[in-house]
Amino acid sequence: MNKPHEYLMFVRRAVQNPSQVGAVLPTSEHVARAVADVVPSLRASTVLELGPGTGALSGPIQQRTAPGSRHLAVEIDPQLVRYLNRTKPWLEVVQGDASHLRKILADVGVDRVDAVISSIPWTLLPADEQRELLHEAAAVMSPDGVFTTVTYLTTLWRSQTREFIGALHDTFDEVFPRSAVWRNVPPARVYACRRPKG
Repeated sequence: MNKPHEYLMFVRRAVQNPSQVGAVLPTSEHVARAVADVVPSLRASTVLELGPGTGALSGPIQQRTAPGSRHLAVEIDPQLVRYLNRTKPWLEVVQGDASHLRKILADVGVDRVDAVISSIPWTLLPADEQRELLHEAAAVMSPDGVFTTVTYLTTLWRSQTREFIGALHDTFDEVFPRSAVWRNVPPARVYACRRPKG
């Protein structure tokens, strides 16, 4: 992987489209490994990334998936879709808005997924959009599936972050905040959530 090229592409899209990019740099390999830990590794599974950006999480996720697995990504930014198609040809990328997740997956022949891994910049979204996206993600999860996402410790004071954590608890029966990942800019926290409510 060409890290400098990935950073350049990420920063360019962040500057050109700040309402859709919630970080100043791509997620670190330390966060990527922490996120990938939830991916089933002993059986074929379907893994879905939401908002993969330049694919900082995609490599570690792909390395953990078992043979026969399907690894999909839904990205709203058409330039990032083209970048991912060029740099990660093994990743099945679909351009679209995650608020229409059930239709997007139905169009590619997917009914349920075993892991949803989100890089969506939650703190940039109003509370109603956060809940809408979480509802869509929960609706496509298998009964023993897991939803994983990343937040940043520097945003914990923001009302959008508090709203989002509350929405996680309202959406899932189990919300497990994992240890902070300090080797990231900014420092991050990974949440693993199971058993959607309702």
